[in-house]
Amino acid sequence: MEFITTPLSDIAPKVTEARRAFDDGRTKPYAWRVATLERLRDLLVEREDRFLDALAADFGKPRAEAWLTEIGFTVNDVNHTLAHLPLWMKPDKVATPVAFKPGKSYIVSEPVGVTCVIAPWNYPVQLLLVPVVAAIAAGNAVLAKPSELAPHTAAELVSLLDDLGDPAIASVQGGVAETTELLAQRFDHILYTGNSRVARIVMRAAAEHLTPVTLELGGKSPAIVSRNANIDVAAKRIAWGKFVNAGQTCIAPDYVLVERSVHDQLVRALGTSIESFYGSDPQASPDFTRIVNEPHFHRIEKLLHNGTVAIGGQSDPDTRYIAPTVLTGITKDDPVMGEEIFGPVLPVIAVDSLDEAIRFVNDGAAKGDKPLALYTFSESDDENDTVLANATSGGACVNGTLLHISNPALPFGGVGESGMGAYHGKFGFDTFSHQRSVHTRSTKIDPALMYPPYTPKKEKLLRKGMVMPDPRDVAAKARSYFHKP
Repeated sequence: MEFITTPLSDIAPKVTEARRAFDDGRTKPYAWRVATLERLRDLLVEREDRFLDALAADFGKPRAEAWLTEIGFTVNDVNHTLAHLPLWMKPDKVATPVAFKPGKSYIVSEPVGVTCVIAPWNYPVQLLLVPVVAAIAAGNAVLAKPSELAPHTAAELVSLLDDLGDPAIASVQGGVAETTELLAQRFDHILYTGNSRVARIVMRAAAEHLTPVTLELGGKSPAIVSRNANIDVAAKRIAWGKFVNAGQTCIAPDYVLVERSVHDQLVRALGTSIESFYGSDPQASPDFTRIVNEPHFHRIEKLLHNGTVAIGGQSDPDTRYIAPTVLTGITKDDPVMGEEIFGPVLPVIAVDSLDEAIRFVNDGAAKGDKPLALYTFSESDDENDTVLANATSGGACVNGTLLHISNPALPFGGVGESGMGAYHGKFGFDTFSHQRSVHTRSTKIDPALMYPPYTPKKEKLLRKGMVMPDPRDVAAKARSYFHKP
C-alpha cells in the first residue's frame, strides 16, 4: 500500500490548533472526556474487522491473538477508565496542621495541556490508543503518532482519530523526518514507546522545552525457573509469553535461567508446548505471526547461529518466517545475550542455584540493563519472594508471563534502561495530570498566631501546632490505652 505521510508544514499548525482547543477549555469538562472516550471505543469496536485485517496485512497477526492483545485490551482499558473517572477527578482531601486552621487542604488533578504519544509497531493499536485514552481522561489535547512500520494499521488509526472530528485530537503519519518535526514542537508531556536509542533523541528534544517524558522501552527480561517449579506449566506459560506475536513483545521472556537439574526437562517441555500451540510445522499454523519487515528478519536470523538449536531454527526470508526456536549451550558473552532479541528465539541457560540466577540478572542491571519484566517460577513462595526481593525489574509475574500488564489496576512501566514513568488505568491518568496542591482558608476568623510580633507564647503555640505528632508517641499512647490494667 502507499503510505501517506503528513506534510511537514502541517505539523506545527496541528499542534497550534490542539493548543487553542485546550486553552479554550474544550478538553477539561468531564462531559467532553466521557463523550470522547465513548466515541473512540465505539469506533474501534465498529471497525474491529478493519483493524484485524490491517494487523494481518502488516505482519500476519492471527485474528484471535490480535483481538486479545489489541482490540480487547484497549476496549477494556477504556471501560475501566470510564468506570473510575469520576473518582479520579475528585479532589483528594488531605490533613491540615492545626496551625493552618480554620482551613482545608486538598489535591486537584489538572490536565497538563497538549500531549504527544509516539507509538511503536509491535502492538500498534494498544500502544497508541491506551496512552491516548489516558491523556483524554486527564483532560488534555493530544497529538498521536502511529508507527510507519505497520502502515496498514497506522492508516486505520489515523482514520479513527480523524473521525472523532475534534481539533483537540490530531495525528501525524510518517517516519524520521515527520517525527523530528513533531518533536520540535512544544508539548506539555511526551509518552514514547520504543527503543532506548530513539528514547535518547526524544529526551534531548523534550529538554529544549523542559517537557516531562514517559518512556516505555524494553530490555532483556528474564524468566527464572526453580527445580521446584511445575515444569510442564512453566514451559507452557513461558512458550506462550515468548512466542505470542512471534516474540515481538517488549515484555516477552528474553531468556530463561533454569536450575541445572531440571534444564533438560524444561527444554523437552518447551518443545511439547510449542508443538501443542502451533503443530509439528509452525510455518503452516494460522496462529503464528511473522516478523514485521526484512531488516528485523535478518537481524533475528543471525541470532539462530548461537549455541545449539534444541528446537526450531528454521527460517524463510520470502515470508519473513522464523520458527519458534529454543537455544541451549548459551553463555552471557554470546551475541544473542548482547541485545534484546525481540523475536521468536529463546536461549535457555543452566545455573547451579537461584542465587546464581539472581546474580546473573543483577550483573546486567549493574550495567544499566534493568529488565522491563521479570518472571519467576517455583511452587515455593519463599523462592519466588527471594527472587522478587533481590532482582530488580519494571514489573514482575510469579508463575506466569505477560499478564501483569493486562490488569488496569497495576502500573506498567520500566526502570533504568527499560524506561521511566508508568501508565495504564489510574497511573496513566496521573501521568498526564498535574497534581495541584490547594489550601483554602476561612476569613471569618483570622488568628494572629503567625503574624509578627512573635512572642514566646506565640512561638510555643506555633511549635505545637505546626508539627504533626511523632508517630512513635501516637503508637505509645495507643498501646497504653489498649493495655490499661
